[in-house]
Amino acid sequence: MRRLRHRGSGLSQITRGMGTLDAEIYDTIARSPSPLLDSTMPVLTHAADHSKLWMAIAAGLAVSGRPSLQRGAARGIASLAVTSLVTNQAAKRIRRRTRPHPGLIPDPRRGRRQPTSNSLPSGHSASAAAFAIGVAVENPPAGLVLSGLAALVGLSRVATGAHYPGDVVAGLSIGAAVATLGTRVVPPIARPSLSLADPTLVEAEPRPDGAGLVVVVNPASSDGRGRRVLGDIQTALPAAEIVELDDNDDVAAVFADVAARASIIGVAGGDGTVACAAGAAIDAELPLAVFPAGTFNHFARDIGCGTVQDTVHAIASGSVSKVDAVWLNDSRLILNTASIGAYPHFVRIRERLRRRISRPLATATAIIRVLREDANVRIEVDGQVLDVSLFLLGNSIYQPTGFLPTRRLRLDDGLLDVRILEMGHRWATLRLLGSLAAGRLERSRLYHEMQVPEFRFTAVDGPVAVSHDGEVEESYSNAHFRADYRRLKVYGPVRSRRI
Repeated sequence: MRRLRHRGSGLSQITRGMGTLDAEIYDTIARSPSPLLDSTMPVLTHAADHSKLWMAIAAGLAVSGRPSLQRGAARGIASLAVTSLVTNQAAKRIRRRTRPHPGLIPDPRRGRRQPTSNSLPSGHSASAAAFAIGVAVENPPAGLVLSGLAALVGLSRVATGAHYPGDVVAGLSIGAAVATLGTRVVPPIARPSLSLADPTLVEAEPRPDGAGLVVVVNPASSDGRGRRVLGDIQTALPAAEIVELDDNDDVAAVFADVAARASIIGVAGGDGTVACAAGAAIDAELPLAVFPAGTFNHFARDIGCGTVQDTVHAIASGSVSKVDAVWLNDSRLILNTASIGAYPHFVRIRERLRRRISRPLATATAIIRVLREDANVRIEVDGQVLDVSLFLLGNSIYQPTGFLPTRRLRLDDGLLDVRILEMGHRWATLRLLGSLAAGRLERSRLYHEMQVPEFRFTAVDGPVAVSHDGEVEESYSNAHFRADYRRLKVYGPVRSRRI
């Protein structure tokens, strides 16, 4: 018993000693006469109130046009939101600590209002670290600058009398920890360590007015976005011919007719319409110009044509290169992804519901129904039977790794990106969540990820529906996917060799 009391006494002494040191550092900063601190610290700490500073920076990063900065802004805000919840609803309730007395702080430096909530930890510091580390994960140079700004925000909380230094250190630690754990759940996009050949360029005549371009437009795509894009194309490329689709058109026949008289096949619609246009372009050996007019525009965005202006500029400058396509059983062309299991089931439910309710409500309802129902399928791959919940096959390597692939840095690597999740095992969900939390998803026996030039599977229990480029059209008993290396000519900015 004496030994236990002695240990308790020692721990108490250490705690008191750290508290005394914390207070002495606070007093030293408070008593330091500094016109620079007096003029800058109140402004900085006020700017960080309610995360206004970080929201403004995130907005600037979002409109920068640089994908890594845009991803950093999104990750930073997400990290900040989680950190605020953890700090205010959990960390501040663990140990009560009163705020430091502001009497020692010079009047010009003192905050406008002294907070009355628990002092430990500093919420401003936690949010600052979470945002800075979140940005750094996607763009290290920007993150380094923001980390310095986050440190200054932490200093401002001490300099204005709102917190002790220990409160700031605790807040910075919490924010950094939350942002770091976030990378386990959603890995950052990292450039793959592949040595790829330079892009294959195609000599093309600049066409600033769009002469020789025939654009097939789906006016109803993305709830009317196609019609708005149509007007932009007519204004920017007055010599282009515009063909509008209606509900009764045979889309494949329309593109075949266009290919017979066009020098450039253009398309403005969703990914399914773009895939149909790509097939016609390959058959006619013509370049394809994609104008983003769908809901997600995955292919247009990944070839660098995220806006109508991007495509117009490529046509005007004659910027054409070759990208990969994927063939399913040598008959069905795929530009983005193919999947079986839960996703085709989701698409069918959503499209059926969209006839009666809005797209957002149909999407939410479809997600709930898929989660409640068993959408697993059994397939045989290389002689092994897999009980698959999620199967995703992409045209070229997607980033990041894991469950949430979002984009491709190059579309000309000649590879299929295959990701398979098995759920037909005991405690599969808990095992999966454990691997995800530990950052060891790639080593889980339930998750398979590979990059290959071709892939085959056989459905064990009869034909399975295959969704591709957002459409569900056919079911297959045997599926053979093959990468067609640099088969499709597209307009867009040429990607550099360094990826």
